Amino acid sequence: MADLRVTVDGLTLDADWTDENPETRRAVEAALPLAGDAARWGEELYFETPVDVPAEDARAEVPVGALAYWPNGNAICLFWGPTPASDGGEPRAASPVNVFARLADPSALAAVDGDAHVRIERG
Repeated sequence: MADLRVTVDGLTLDADWTDENPETRRAVEAALPLAGDAARWGEELYFETPVDVPAEDARAEVPVGALAYWPNGNAICLFWGPTPASDGGEPRAASPVNVFARLADPSALAAVDGDAHVRIERG
């Protein structure tokens, strides 16, 4: 069973915690479930959350499927491909983010046309 269930406009995706940003993971886990209306920026969705943690081993380039917290916008981001900030095919945030989980298979997100409602909860 996956650690997290991520629902994006009726699509249900599994995700697992990563170990690279433990303070961010604890803050997100304590705030679950999280939900919001997300904006799309390239192949990224992001939505504001009540989570408020500082940058922690933050980076702009992230792996495909990354779930990350964006300290500059108090937002959760889902990455599945290039964004306007990307130099190539890699996902790249507008500014550094704290990766806290990874989607098992983000390929279904390619069907998201624009803005979407996102919900993250325990798996």
